[in-house]
Amino acid sequence: MKYLFILIGSLFIGCNQHKETVIVTDKGKIEGSFNADKTVRIFKGIPFAAPPVGDLRWKAPQPATDWDGILPCIEFGPSPIQNVPEPFYCWTEEFIAKPEPIQEDCLYLNVWTTAKSENEKQPVIVWIYGGGFTSGSANCDIYDGEELAKKSVVFVSINYRVGILGFMAHPELSKESGQNASGNYGFMDQIAALKWVQKNIEVFGGDPNNVTIAGQSAGAFSVNTLIASPLAKNIFHKAILQSGGLLGSSRAETLTEAEATGIRFMEKTEATSIEELRQLPAEEVQSISNDSKIGRVGITKEGYVVPKDLMAYFKNGKQHQIPIISGWVTGDGDFLGVNEMTVEEYNKEAIANYRDKAASFLTIFPADTNEDIKKMKSKLGMLNFAGIPSRLLAQYNTQPSYLYQFGHTPPDKPDFPNYGAFHTSEVPYALHTLHTWKRDWQSMDKTIEDALSSYWVNFAKTGNPNGGNLPIWNTYNKQSGNIMVIGDTTLSSKEGFLKTELDFLGKL
Repeated sequence: MKYLFILIGSLFIGCNQHKETVIVTDKGKIEGSFNADKTVRIFKGIPFAAPPVGDLRWKAPQPATDWDGILPCIEFGPSPIQNVPEPFYCWTEEFIAKPEPIQEDCLYLNVWTTAKSENEKQPVIVWIYGGGFTSGSANCDIYDGEELAKKSVVFVSINYRVGILGFMAHPELSKESGQNASGNYGFMDQIAALKWVQKNIEVFGGDPNNVTIAGQSAGAFSVNTLIASPLAKNIFHKAILQSGGLLGSSRAETLTEAEATGIRFMEKTEATSIEELRQLPAEEVQSISNDSKIGRVGITKEGYVVPKDLMAYFKNGKQHQIPIISGWVTGDGDFLGVNEMTVEEYNKEAIANYRDKAASFLTIFPADTNEDIKKMKSKLGMLNFAGIPSRLLAQYNTQPSYLYQFGHTPPDKPDFPNYGAFHTSEVPYALHTLHTWKRDWQSMDKTIEDALSSYWVNFAKTGNPNGGNLPIWNTYNKQSGNIMVIGDTTLSSKEGFLKTELDFLGKL
């Protein structure tokens, strides 16, 4: 474990030479490093909880132990157990977790800051990665925090458990929990990281009373879960959701459904108890979980971390009422796959799915050719995946809400297909990390990168993305339907954008 290196690392630290990169956390001293021009202090691989191994597997994260000496924090901590990460489809290596190290001991976070003292009280952004709850890591190139830190925020990225080790529910786990609940350990990791931020971020120059959580895809689902979770009260103050949301989604299961998956998994391992499962090597656990007959683990509506009736919870205003940014990418509907069908099949499907509303559906989503069908299916996938959840989240929010659509196509890469504005492609623009993505960037890309990252930073500072010379971004409400549209050549807040489509789908 990382603690074994404390003594060795401390021998190389001179009290005066490295004073600026030594921080005292609640568990002990850590040493970070500077970026190239010495404007940003960087601390990587800070333990925010005890390693979730052995008897702590499938349990809520426990406090990290104190350490003596100075803990070197100059490298990312291990990524959570998952299948070996490798590029696929549109996602090149910049979007993928490093292939190693990958360990069950994975609960580490990272901090970038330009603050020179704890008196600066800079706003804090905590980034939660995506990966379908089965993969991901804070060490992806596009999640680098240096450039946002230069815009005077303290940027934090966190690891959390994924897959079977992060989200498995099981009756035996529910019984031992004392809460009649199991699963959602990855969300508990996120909450533990946010509590660490509350205790420690001030010494990095951050303001614990001005924390924005942000995430994309599974990270956005995580942000939405934290907005709903009673366990996450008063540990963040604003939220950004990029391509994902719970409301109107089928991603969350009941405890009974999730426990059934856990039972199938245990049967596959031939173990007879959770105690036996905890003795299996993590790599074996991961390998067995890949069997498609077991089913997928994910969000469990168990009534402890996640409310059992999410829609009623939000309708009744019980969620954390905070300013939000929420949106989607035009390619969000494509990565889910689009089935080929004829116009006749499309029309028949409309009648089967929408019955007395089929005529209205075909007016709003018309298709006279196979190419039309592909476009309509893509739009429907996009709106159902992130558009409707974004609108519902805004609809039940009493604080300002800002919605967006990202449709800017990145430049071509030689000998590589151009997937357009694909799922996740907005992240390097928002986090100002285009320099980590190997493409021939044009001036418009840089303009959008600076604008989008500035919107995010302004929002983290004040709860309002507007400021300076940025195009005005109007708040969203159901009547006006204002949405910020980021295209290939322009950024503009458009009234009534996609309102007809969202109105129709929202009434189903």
